[in-house]
Amino acid sequence: MNQRLRDLYTHVSVHATADREHEAALELLLLVMMADRHISTQEIDEIRHISDDSGWETETFSFDQYIGAASAKVRHALAEHAVDELLDDIDQRVASTVLRAALFSAARDVAGADHSVDADEETLLGQIAARFD
Repeated sequence: MNQRLRDLYTHVSVHATADREHEAALELLLLVMMADRHISTQEIDEIRHISDDSGWETETFSFDQYIGAASAKVRHALAEHAVDELLDDIDQRVASTVLRAALFSAARDVAGADHSVDADEETLLGQIAARFD
């Protein structure tokens, strides 16, 4: 799967939109991780692994530099019960059909990384499948 993701993402987005899409994808994966209000090392490691394998790290985008801002954005959406609005925003920023097709699989991988998928994560995965699968 890892090589498949790398092959799919190679040269998919133009530089003008790639950072926006990678930011949106990271936000989505963090949303999945935080949906159950529990953050596990396994889930964050899985997100980092997906980012690395997908080739998101560039001169202009860094997982380590964006994770703080993305986490704050996701926490705010959860606290304000604005998950649908965040999903709408993410949906609008991800134009690449290849990335859109891979997001549900990546989200499912993150949800299952800690070997526990609760009802909130299941609901969110359903919403992601409806939008991106």
